[in-house]
Amino acid sequence: MPHNLDRPVWTALRTGWSRLAEGDARAWRLRPDYGMFGAVADEAPESLAVLATLVPDDGGLLLIERDVPPLPPGTRLAQTPEPIVQMVCDTLTPGFHNDDWVELTEDDAPAMFDLATLTRPGPYMLHTNRLGRFIGVKRGGALVAMAGERMRMPGMTEVSGVCTHPEHRGRGHAATLIRAVARRMLAAGEMPFLHALAANRGAITLYEELGFRHRLNLTASVLVRDI
Repeated sequence: MPHNLDRPVWTALRTGWSRLAEGDARAWRLRPDYGMFGAVADEAPESLAVLATLVPDDGGLLLIERDVPPLPPGTRLAQTPEPIVQMVCDTLTPGFHNDDWVELTEDDAPAMFDLATLTRPGPYMLHTNRLGRFIGVKRGGALVAMAGERMRMPGMTEVSGVCTHPEHRGRGHAATLIRAVARRMLAAGEMPFLHALAANRGAITLYEELGFRHRLNLTASVLVRDI
C-alpha cells in the first residue's frame, strides 16, 4: 500500500497544509508566501493543465516525487532535477541534552528570513516560519542558528529550516536544534522526517548520528513558465 511519505508534498497539501493549499483535486500548491511546493494528482493531461496554472509568473514551483513528472503545458524545468533523500527517525540516539536555545516567535520572523536567505537551507519564504514551531540559538541578541517544522501530515512532521550563520558553525548548534525539535515530535507521538540533498553527505551523516535512517530516494524538480 502507498505510504503517506511516498508523496510527501501531495500528502501535506491534502492534510496538514490543506488550509494553505491553492488549486483543486487535480493539483495543489502551497500559498506562495509560505513556500514554493506543488503536487499533481496524476499524469492525466487535465491534471497537468491545472498544475500549469499554479506555476507563478515570477518564480518556480517545487515538486518532490520519485521521478520527474511530465512537464505541464507552457512550463519547463528551471534546472537539472536534484536527487534527494528522505529520512525518518523512530528513536533518537543517546546524546547530551542541551537546552541552549529559545522558542522563536513572530517577532523573530525578519531575523529568521535573513538567516535563511544567507544560508539557503532550502525554500524559505516570507511566512515559512508560520508553518510550525521554530527554535533558535541567539548570541548577543542576534539569531545565529535555527530549526523548525515544515510539512505536516497525520502522525508525522518534517524537521526543516535547519541553518547556522557561517561565523557560528562547528559548535554543535545544528545537532542541538535538530535533537530538540525531533524530541518534541516524538514526545507528541509524531514521527520526525526530513529531506536532504543526496550530495550533502555532511548533513546526512549528522542526521544518521542523531538517529535518522534512510527511507526513500526522491527527486526535486522546479517548474517555471516557458516564456
